[in-house]
Amino acid sequence: MNTELRDLLAIQTPVVLGPFGGLSSVELTATVSSAGGLGSFGLYGLGPERIAAVAAEIRERTARPFALNLWLPYQGPGERAPGDGFDRAEFDRAVACLGRLFAEAGVEPPAWPVPGLPPFEEQLEAVLAARPAAVSFVFGVPSADVVERAHREGVRVIGAATTVPEAQALEAGGVDAIVASGLEAAGHRPSFLAAPEASLVGSMALIPQVVDAVSVPVIAAGGIADRRGVAAAFALGAAGVQVGSAFLATRQSVAPPVHRERMRGALAHETVLTRSMSGRPARGLPNRAVRTIEESGTRASFPLQNILTGVFRRRAAELGDPELLSLWMGQAAGLSRHDDAVDVFAELAAGVPARQ
Repeated sequence: MNTELRDLLAIQTPVVLGPFGGLSSVELTATVSSAGGLGSFGLYGLGPERIAAVAAEIRERTARPFALNLWLPYQGPGERAPGDGFDRAEFDRAVACLGRLFAEAGVEPPAWPVPGLPPFEEQLEAVLAARPAAVSFVFGVPSADVVERAHREGVRVIGAATTVPEAQALEAGGVDAIVASGLEAAGHRPSFLAAPEASLVGSMALIPQVVDAVSVPVIAAGGIADRRGVAAAFALGAAGVQVGSAFLATRQSVAPPVHRERMRGALAHETVLTRSMSGRPARGLPNRAVRTIEESGTRASFPLQNILTGVFRRRAAELGDPELLSLWMGQAAGLSRHDDAVDVFAELAAGVPARQ
């Protein structure tokens, strides 16, 4: 059984940067890779030309391995099938519900029709052409054809699981490594065999059970922000760790300063899972936007809700208004102590056991 993530990915330290869909930074990705880990860049919403440009920009900053992340075209409960387009009535209801938030941000609601997301196949072609060290997927099992094509290009394939059955499905699908994502993790829950709300397993229980159930390396994610979390993950059998919030709180990330400030002061019990901002369950700090949408009882399905709220979220980032942002963060966000990603990496690396 291969448990050495370092050998699999040709990295020096088995620390992976969590891919942030919409908040990824070339600088942060390159910083983590240059330090000896696996920097990751989330490609959610990016078209082929931008994907090619991102890969080129990362390579300009580092010669070390890095990963690109894609969202599989998964249809969750209450969501429209990818490629179906958007429903005008759903759009009108959601825009009316969000009217107060658009007004607070001082922006106009988007006009109909709303452009959809770039086709997955076009994104995949761009990723394979870029030939990163690894491509990671969320929201399902990549098809056998996708895995085979990646392997032909020398690209490792990583999947994300929130339960043991999901991890077993990923291994059966031929992935090279599995991220076991505990409920503590920030951002969207990548569950795909059952609703995220029915797949909430904490890292302490999830990691060892996934390790026992599969033969590929397991990367622990969720609740890890310092050397103590890293040591615990390895004690539970993980071959590496994936860390998001601690890196997102650094100056190399593109999270607005007010977002980073809120992360450092957050307590574990203050974060919530909500569908309000994107239409899919994601963990973050609740604010006025979240409460307004939840109290209205009306929201669009993913990805329409995410596209609509993005209009006022972008303006809120410019204004530094935390009440209109998606304040994604995990339960360990309050353990973020460093402003420099290099210092975060050094802290995490201190918890990695020596190679035997």
